[in-house]
Amino acid sequence: MRYKRMYFVILAYVLALMLAGLIFDDPSNILPGLWKIINTQDVLITDYVAIAGPGAAFVNSALVTLISAAILFLARCPLNGFTITEMGLMSGFALFGKNIVNIWPIILGTWIYARIQKEPFSKYTSVALLATALSPLVSYMGLGSLYAHPLGGILTGVFIGMVLPSLSAYTYKVQNGMNLYNMGFACGLLAMMLVPILTAVGDAPSSVLYWAEGYNLPFGVAITLMCLVFIVSGLFFSGHPAWATWAGYRRILTSTGRAPSDFLLTVGGGPVLINMGVNGLLATGYILLVGGDLNGPTLGGILTIIGFSAYGKHARNILPIMCGVLLGGIFMHYNVETPGLQLAALFGTTLAPFAGVFGWPVGVLAGFLHSAVVLQAGYVLAGVNLYNNGFSGGLIAIVLFPTVTAIFQHRKPDLTPRNLFEVFEADKPSPMERDLPPEERTPEGKPFPVIKEKQEEQKSDQE
Repeated sequence: MRYKRMYFVILAYVLALMLAGLIFDDPSNILPGLWKIINTQDVLITDYVAIAGPGAAFVNSALVTLISAAILFLARCPLNGFTITEMGLMSGFALFGKNIVNIWPIILGTWIYARIQKEPFSKYTSVALLATALSPLVSYMGLGSLYAHPLGGILTGVFIGMVLPSLSAYTYKVQNGMNLYNMGFACGLLAMMLVPILTAVGDAPSSVLYWAEGYNLPFGVAITLMCLVFIVSGLFFSGHPAWATWAGYRRILTSTGRAPSDFLLTVGGGPVLINMGVNGLLATGYILLVGGDLNGPTLGGILTIIGFSAYGKHARNILPIMCGVLLGGIFMHYNVETPGLQLAALFGTTLAPFAGVFGWPVGVLAGFLHSAVVLQAGYVLAGVNLYNNGFSGGLIAIVLFPTVTAIFQHRKPDLTPRNLFEVFEADKPSPMERDLPPEERTPEGKPFPVIKEKQEEQKSDQE
C-alpha cells in the first residue's frame, strides 16, 4: 500500500462529483433520476444527463467511483498509476452506461473466477472493474429483452465476469501494447459472439441516441477548474520543488505511452497531476473548438483521458490522434460535430502509443483510420460494449502495428512479453528510474541495448 494517501484523494474526488450533482440540479430530482438510470437499458449512446438530469448523473458517477475504490481497498490491491486510470474510467462511464446496479453481476463473476482459480481476488480486481464495459448487456437482459428477467441479467453478468479475465490476458498480448483500452477489444470480441446469438433468436438489442445539449458553459467551467486544481497541486503541493516536478512532467512527454507505461511509478505524483490537468484542458478545448457538446458521454471521454494520464497518455501523443480524427471528420464524414466523431476524438486516444512510438505522422494516420473504423465497428455490437472505441482501436492496432513496423524496421520497438496481471500488481518504483541516469535510457525508460551489452561484458570480465 505504498500510495495509501491516494484513497483520500479519491474520496475528495467523489465528494466533488457529489457536490457537482447538487450544484447543477435541484436535489429533489436526484433520487427519481437515479431510479430512472437504474431502469434504463444503457446501450450506446445513453446520456444520463439527458434522461435523468445532471444531478442524478453526477451522483451516480460519484457512487460508482466510491464502490470501485471500496472494492480495491477491501481486496487490498496494490495502488499504482493504473488505479488512477480505473477511477477516471469508472467515473466517466458512470455518466453514460454504468450504474450502481448493473456493474455488480460482472464483478461477482470475476470474483467467482478468482475462487475457481484459487487465486486472490486482488489479482483480478482491475479486470472486474474494466469488464463492466458490458454492463448494458446486463441491463438489457434484465430489463429490455424479450425474455427479460432480473435473474437473466445477473447470470449474463456473471458469465461475462468469468470469461473476460482469460480473454483480456490473451488480447493484451496480440495488440503489442499499442491499444491502451485492451479491455475494450476483449469485450468487443465477446459481444461479437453474444449479440449475434441474441439476433438469431429474434432478441437483438438496438443502439439509441440520448444526447444532452446546452451545458457547455457550466460543465466547461467545472472541468476547467478541476484541471487547474490538478496542475497547481502538482506544481506546489506534491512535496517536491516546482522545478523538479516540471522536469518530471517533461520526462512524461518523452515517453511513448506504450502499455504498460505507469507514470506514477516512474516519475511520481506531482508530474502526473500536471499531466492530468493539461490533458483534461486539451480534451475540453477540442470539444469546444469543433462546436461539440459537453454532456455525459463527452465528459466521460474527458475523465477517461484524465485517468489515463497516469498510464500512457500525454499531450504529445494524444494531439496527433485528435488531429487525425478531425481530418477524418472533415474529408470522410464532412461533419466533425456528430456525436460519434466527438467521442472518437476523445476515446480514440487509446491509440496514442502509435504517435509515441512511430512519431506524429503515424499518430495522425491512426486517428484518421479510427474515425472511419469506429463508426462501423459498433454496428455488430448493437451498442452493448461501452468501450466501442477500444474495440476499434484493437482492430487498428493489430493491422497497423506490424505494417508500420515492416516499413520502418529501423524504428521497430523492443518487444518484451508481459503478463497482463503483473501490470496491475506493481506498486514499487521502476528500477530503471533509480539505477540509470537519463543519458542511459531510451524515451521509454529502458536501458539502451548497447549499455546492456557493456554491462554483460563487464560482468563476464569480472568473473
